[in-house]
Amino acid sequence: MTTVEFAFLGVYFAVLCVLAVYGSHRYRMAFLYYRHKFNLPTPNGRLLHLPRVTIQLPVFNEMYVVERLIEAVCRIDYPRELLEVQVLDDSTDETAAIARAAVEHARGHGANIVYIHRTNRQGFKAGALAHGLTLASGEFVAVFDADFVPTPDFLERTVPFFADAKVGMVQVRWGHLNREFSILTQAQSIFLDGHFIIEHTARNRSGCFFNFNGTAGIWRRSCISDAGGWQHDTLTEDLDLSYRAQLRGWQFVFLPEVVSPAEVPVDMNAFKTQQHRWAKGSIQTARKLLPTILRSNLPFALKQEAFFHLTNNLAYLLMVLLSVLMPLSMMVRFNHGLYSTLFLDLPFCITATASVCFFYVTAQREQGLNWWERIRYLPFLMSLGIGLSINNAKAVLEALLSQESGFARTPKTGSEGKDVLGPVKRSYHGKKTLLPAVELCFGLYFTGALWFAVDAGIWTSVPFLILFQVGFLYVGLMSLFQGRVPVRREVRVRLTPEAQRAA
Repeated sequence: MTTVEFAFLGVYFAVLCVLAVYGSHRYRMAFLYYRHKFNLPTPNGRLLHLPRVTIQLPVFNEMYVVERLIEAVCRIDYPRELLEVQVLDDSTDETAAIARAAVEHARGHGANIVYIHRTNRQGFKAGALAHGLTLASGEFVAVFDADFVPTPDFLERTVPFFADAKVGMVQVRWGHLNREFSILTQAQSIFLDGHFIIEHTARNRSGCFFNFNGTAGIWRRSCISDAGGWQHDTLTEDLDLSYRAQLRGWQFVFLPEVVSPAEVPVDMNAFKTQQHRWAKGSIQTARKLLPTILRSNLPFALKQEAFFHLTNNLAYLLMVLLSVLMPLSMMVRFNHGLYSTLFLDLPFCITATASVCFFYVTAQREQGLNWWERIRYLPFLMSLGIGLSINNAKAVLEALLSQESGFARTPKTGSEGKDVLGPVKRSYHGKKTLLPAVELCFGLYFTGALWFAVDAGIWTSVPFLILFQVGFLYVGLMSLFQGRVPVRREVRVRLTPEAQRAA
């Protein structure tokens, strides 16, 4: 074996080792979850009187879901004289007319709701929230994105935790309105369940930092101010503010038993847009705050968890590198008669893949009903994560290279169950890019590697090659053939004559 080939294999195993470390971190999350599972959060004391609450609804071009959101928020059970709702609308399409009409309708039925329209998107979502705060009267501020349908008892179950003056934010768990829509929405729901049920619970109850998820949470207004307010120098303003607030000593509470239903993207490119924003924003936040965290007097365990939390998306860069190296490594060793060394890959690959299975099976099992039916999606879930690696690696590179980009909204269609609230405009599908061509090239690359492995009888590599092949081909093909969403129902919009003309 030449020096170049030896060095090549060294890089390959180094990448495998780092990925195995990030993969095994899921075991730690599961361990912390089970260790603290029964440490249920309870309000520390009682509020002497109910505080005034402002609910902010940041919206940008969400004509299919904005009315549903406003109707749901106005059904929240709280004294009307203590509740204010702000519709923070930066829309440039029909959403503006629909939102105005919905606000007028709600106000006519006694809701204290205002419509605030900015003529620019300065600061994007963070800018809209900050602008709304200058006009808000609430001591506490809840936030819901356009695709959410909060339950009437949201404030009843979250506000009591603010009896503790140290509590700065309360986050609830996301539910999924359209989990059953497709295999893609099933996989996304499992992804999110793992994040909320296992990660959030483990971090919060073990005393580590965890984050507000941008929606379905309520803040103490003084906490936002003390932490420096909403800032838009990252694409994840929620993660950024969360860490700044906890560095200031504020405590957060996560309530997994309180569920706020929401819609997950039904379109592959919309899903990729969302993942790109989250991946890029997390690395931007890591660059911004990790030096401060690591220099602080926080316990080592907390610093360690913050490092893994904020840098987790770096694994996508390594996943792309691994995708290039894996077939070549297999061929180099086979050509040199080192077939037996292929078994050296198994501990690393199993560490990563088994941790994924254990992590997400645990999340589904903890929900009880029908969890065994959902785990059949796990092989697809792993393939989807691999297929997303090129999209998310691009986002990570942009963050590392300080490339600025706007806040790209995740288009929603009003999907519930297996239905889509339509018809769906072309502008409400995710943006197409050239990445699908790259993803399909990777899929074909692994198709060739799979053929070689089967022909040579390298059976230990076949399962992993199939995971990579299916992931890249599925993501690439679905990105190309996006937008073919069935229309099953008509849009429900109550428009005044003036609003109809505006729309």
